[in-house]
Amino acid sequence: MDNNQQKSLKAIIWDAPTRVFHWLLVISFTIAWLSYDDNRFLFFHVYGGYVFFGLLIFRFVWGVIGTHYARFHTFAYDWSSVWDYVKALLNGQAARHIGHNPIGGWAIFLMLALGFLVSIAGLLVFGGEEGHGPLQGLVSFEVGIYAREAHEILAWTMLAIVIVHVLGVIVESFIHKDNLIWAMMTGRKDDTAGVTSVRGHHFLGLFIATAVFVSAGIYFRGYLTETADHLYMPYKGPDLPDSALWREECGSCHFAFHPTLLPERSWRAIFKDQHEHFGDDLDLDEDTYQELLAFHVDNAAESKLSEPAHKVLMFEDPNSVPLRVTETKYWQHKHEDIKDVYWKSKKVKTKGNCTACHLDAKEGTFEDSDMRLPKLESTQTTSEKPK
Repeated sequence: MDNNQQKSLKAIIWDAPTRVFHWLLVISFTIAWLSYDDNRFLFFHVYGGYVFFGLLIFRFVWGVIGTHYARFHTFAYDWSSVWDYVKALLNGQAARHIGHNPIGGWAIFLMLALGFLVSIAGLLVFGGEEGHGPLQGLVSFEVGIYAREAHEILAWTMLAIVIVHVLGVIVESFIHKDNLIWAMMTGRKDDTAGVTSVRGHHFLGLFIATAVFVSAGIYFRGYLTETADHLYMPYKGPDLPDSALWREECGSCHFAFHPTLLPERSWRAIFKDQHEHFGDDLDLDEDTYQELLAFHVDNAAESKLSEPAHKVLMFEDPNSVPLRVTETKYWQHKHEDIKDVYWKSKKVKTKGNCTACHLDAKEGTFEDSDMRLPKLESTQTTSEKPK
């Protein structure tokens, strides 16, 4: 068999844009999935989500104007075709398809639909709960909370479909002796004599890959240019009410906790007796006392000026009166996975030392991704360091 005949048996089925889309979608979904459960990595999660959504938009367009096997109409099988294929598959008589088989076609449509819904829900969470992104100010915090539930359910559902899809690819590759994973990497399929190759559109595929690569450099440039003295803060929270008197009086003894971190009832209880303030006598004159009390009460968690304010109200029992920020259910929830070795670190020392980890602690916003666990001292043994 000469070279020309060999080439004719391996037609190009999947064009470059389709292949680049496929693998970048896998990568972006993986990034988003691995970073979803740790708000320190929200910035990475959001980038994965943006790329994921952008790729889906491209695929919807390419499914209409793309090459033959990438177009939706080539694998938009009706239910009877899907059912016949399932029965044939169970009988070991499933026909080989050059493009997507009926089950694979339905799986593609389902994953695209789920991916679109996951992305929309993610944007609602980002705009409502986090207060960022294109929907910032357009979505309420409550909508963001509900969207988070939907976002997680849809993501888990999509993961399940992806697993089924991968298993299907493996099964079909085995049954028809087709290496479908390799085909999605090279674009070519074996034993396709007589099948006309589609146009490769390699320039468009390269453009998509380059656009994603460049966008990553622009998006993460802050991490590349940060210094030890000026660490990068991915997100800037809202400008919260400030008070020079508050910073001077409260900050002279401990970290000045912003009023939004405790409910109003807590601040009233804390200021109830200034002469017995956690074992100290504040000894404030009446005007100073009233001004500090008013600042804390007016801007307490009920003001809902920040995400932590909302979360404090959500987590806390309406009848409880936490007298310390570290006593709130929200604080405890957010810090439950922090290893003891960090609390014992010389850079932290106390659980009230918020500035040791939160880059925006002084602003009181405590944005996700604006937190870095401090490097542990070299004197600590390997067994003490968290895994």
